[in-house]
Amino acid sequence: MKPREGEKIILGIDPGTTVTGYGLISVTGRTPSVMALGIIDLRKKEDHFKKIRTIFEETLALIDQYHPDEFAIEAQFFGKNVQSMLKLGRAQGAAISAALYRDLPVFEYAPRMIKMSITGRGQASKEQVATMLRTILAFSGEKMVLDATDALGAALCHFYQSAKPASSGSSRSWEAFVRNNSNRVRE
Repeated sequence: MKPREGEKIILGIDPGTTVTGYGLISVTGRTPSVMALGIIDLRKKEDHFKKIRTIFEETLALIDQYHPDEFAIEAQFFGKNVQSMLKLGRAQGAAISAALYRDLPVFEYAPRMIKMSITGRGQASKEQVATMLRTILAFSGEKMVLDATDALGAALCHFYQSAKPASSGSSRSWEAFVRNNSNRVRE
């Protein structure tokens, strides 16, 4: 499946060593729509390193099937269990490696940023994110796996963030803006 003219495809990933979620959105103009979402189910695999390999291979297969232009991934959060964080970091690294292997630009978003971007609340529950995504993107799925909607949230969050105008953040006046952005100003 190749993108149409003027279409941008974003692959979102919610990494995990038990279940890794994925979601793809297509953006035509300023309108995002769902292309696909689902999970990479790793529950039947006992060997941790085989799980990592599967995440890499399945992410690569999604990239080869849908030809995304950009890759958005949920960053790991800091918890008390160091072993869990290490395993999650490996899962994240496997998915990122697949994206880099296919020369996709990678964008990472904190879970709080994704929730804020979708629901307006950084403390929103996974269920609230899933409900808002169904409303925003107008799709159905009553038995939706939350890992898949979290991945879809990463993709939509990236769309929202990339749609914001660039800012250097250091301009406090028009004079400073012109000085800092001479390539954007015409005489």
